[in-house]
Amino acid sequence: MPECCLSRLSFLRPSSRLQAALLAICALVAAPAAIAQPAASAATAAPLPSTALPPSVEAALARAKVPRDAVTFFVADAEGRQPPRLAWRAQELVNPASVMKLVTTYAALDLLGPAYTWSTPVYADGAVVDGTLQGNLYLRGQGDPTMVVERLWLLLRRVQALGIRRIAGDVVVDRSAFDAGVESDPAAFDGEPLRPYNASPDAFLVNFRSVTLDFTPEAGGRFAVVSAEPPLAGVSFPTRVPLGAGECGDWRTALQADFADPTQPRFAGALPAACGARSWPVAWPDPQRFGLRAIGGLWQQMGGQIDGQLRLGAVPTTARLLFEAASPPLGQVVRDINKYSNNVMTQQLFLTLGLTQRQRGSFDAARAAVRQWWTTRVGGSEPAPVMVNGAGLSREDRLTAAGLARMLQVAWRSPVMPELIASLPVMGVDGTLRHRPATTSAHLKTGSLRDVAAIAGYVDGAGGRRWVVVGIANDPVAGAARPAFDALVEWVARGTP
Repeated sequence: MPECCLSRLSFLRPSSRLQAALLAICALVAAPAAIAQPAASAATAAPLPSTALPPSVEAALARAKVPRDAVTFFVADAEGRQPPRLAWRAQELVNPASVMKLVTTYAALDLLGPAYTWSTPVYADGAVVDGTLQGNLYLRGQGDPTMVVERLWLLLRRVQALGIRRIAGDVVVDRSAFDAGVESDPAAFDGEPLRPYNASPDAFLVNFRSVTLDFTPEAGGRFAVVSAEPPLAGVSFPTRVPLGAGECGDWRTALQADFADPTQPRFAGALPAACGARSWPVAWPDPQRFGLRAIGGLWQQMGGQIDGQLRLGAVPTTARLLFEAASPPLGQVVRDINKYSNNVMTQQLFLTLGLTQRQRGSFDAARAAVRQWWTTRVGGSEPAPVMVNGAGLSREDRLTAAGLARMLQVAWRSPVMPELIASLPVMGVDGTLRHRPATTSAHLKTGSLRDVAAIAGYVDGAGGRRWVVVGIANDPVAGAARPAFDALVEWVARGTP
């Protein structure tokens, strides 16, 4: 299961989303010669030697029954000025899972800059008379990955600040910035279409295309009150569900949810009373209209009125621009992506690279942009990564540990190094590493799929040295390799033989 599903969508809450949130739901710059040359000599000039594994790592793999030929490791100084300290099967093409997000986020920081923001323009095609817009309201999505409930509310509040309380025409959302082909079957990856990590990208992405259902037991102890955030126009949720007996266990299954009709979700079961209050993040089963329904629901909740329809369409050239809502800067967005491994945000960013570098919001354009960037910026003899959607949520993604390490060395010497490192989970402190042993100082991106486990990033070593570390396991028991990864990090930090 992808690691981002561990976050339980708490980033949909105002407090957590604004504080770094995300606990699920998943201009080319050439390297200066003085920077690129040391990394090239360290990582890729000739086939890397296979060296003996550190004893502590070897022992951890043996205890976990993970085959030695199922893992690949690479350890080298961050500066790239010395031969690698460890290279084990480092030129094997392997699936890195969410560690692939490092490639997408560093490429974006390097190409777009940490201050880059997304804009969502808002238009109208009529006059405002006595609080009524005599025409249509248009919103053009341009890939903003951060349009959560709070930011959509602020956007609509700006509309109302212009004196608009009633819209006599339609509310129209333009999603044309991304190709229709970016939409995928949410059940295709693992048969879990309601899991938020399987949500597809959208040029007008609202709340990660997910709604959070809250179940709050009443004082009487017989029922739980049901509420939904964001409110969705035209959707009738049950107001309450009965409380049942037994242990909490798999309470979602106990509810017997039925989303066959997205306008009328139903619960045929009960919430076990032992669960107390619960929240369930659900990827909406009618994703293309989710943004429209969220706009309509919030607008009504804010006291507004819409006489016309909520529909998809294009912004006419005759419409006048009212304002543009800007996203947080990319430097902040990559922290949300890497700390909590958010898949749909990464795909939004990946498609933005296609849109900005190749003038097309498609995965093909994004892949071409990153390949060219890799060749120009990273270089070396290692092949460019094979990327499907930029997030690592794929069985087809491939890269080498040596290639990824080379990229991390280049990133260490780049102007955007502080933003990239700050985006990585800190061992034992936050993000996807908050529950790992805090035995040393390390900033590492993690990856997890069925049959894949991975870590990659930077470790502080003895004497103040900084090391690049990559560890990837591809095996049916790959998840059991995590203690070996921890042993590797400890070995690197202590500088032990």
